[in-house]
Amino acid sequence: MSIALISSPFHHGRPPTWASGYGQDRYGYFAEFSISTGPHYWQFIKQRLRWIPEGSFTMGSPQEEEGRGDDEIPHEVSFAHGFWLSDTACTQEVWKAVTGENPSHFKNEDDAIQELPVETVSFDDVQAFLTPLNERIGKGATFSLPTEAQWEYACRAGTNTPFSFGNSISTDQANFNGVYPDAGSAKGEYRQRTVAVKSLPCNAWGLYQMHGNVWEWCSDWYAEYSQDHSVDPQGLDSGSARVLRGGSCFNLARDVRSACRNRHIPGVRFSFLGFRLLSSAS
Repeated sequence: MSIALISSPFHHGRPPTWASGYGQDRYGYFAEFSISTGPHYWQFIKQRLRWIPEGSFTMGSPQEEEGRGDDEIPHEVSFAHGFWLSDTACTQEVWKAVTGENPSHFKNEDDAIQELPVETVSFDDVQAFLTPLNERIGKGATFSLPTEAQWEYACRAGTNTPFSFGNSISTDQANFNGVYPDAGSAKGEYRQRTVAVKSLPCNAWGLYQMHGNVWEWCSDWYAEYSQDHSVDPQGLDSGSARVLRGGSCFNLARDVRSACRNRHIPGVRFSFLGFRLLSSAS
């Protein structure tokens, strides 16, 4: 995998138009948007997005990777432009601030919604959510879902191992069914529910829980990979099922690998389906 050396994404020192805050830390550049949750100026929530730089990587998995699927054909993918990706799955708090509702199955006992991922949302639900979200933020906001290629590139964060943490993964690093670990790893916890979006370690690019917790919708229709080198792939114009990535709290270790693919029809809702937001470089 190669990553281009780039200057700051804050063009001429200016952050994205939608940003209410921005900066740089040990993981790279970030920008945040804010949504009001009440009539007073201090009643608001923030969502941080990370700058994912332009570059190239091998998408899919090698033949020898344990647990790989037949649809993970390795092929080169390049991105001519970087993009912004939220550092966590969309939370129940953000969803409720926009829609006034919380469809999630897993909630805290005191009904607090902070920091748990929103789930039980279909692809169609997410599309309906994006319009009022962008209107609420304003300032030229055009948030959407990542493509499958963008998702895997960000998940890998410069790695080519089965997981962004290396050749194995534990339930101290991701929320999955630890009763069925990867080969060579000890059994771990099986929480049987979602956990707070920042309760486990982030990857090298500052993105939390790209492995496990909830499957995340991508914008693509599911299709077999081409072995050809592609640049900024957008997927097919039509299909029967939308791509899901990342695995969930119910899945085995092999299902939370960086290359693992899943799909569902756009209208289905389950307690393990969520998403994270993307904004293009512009």
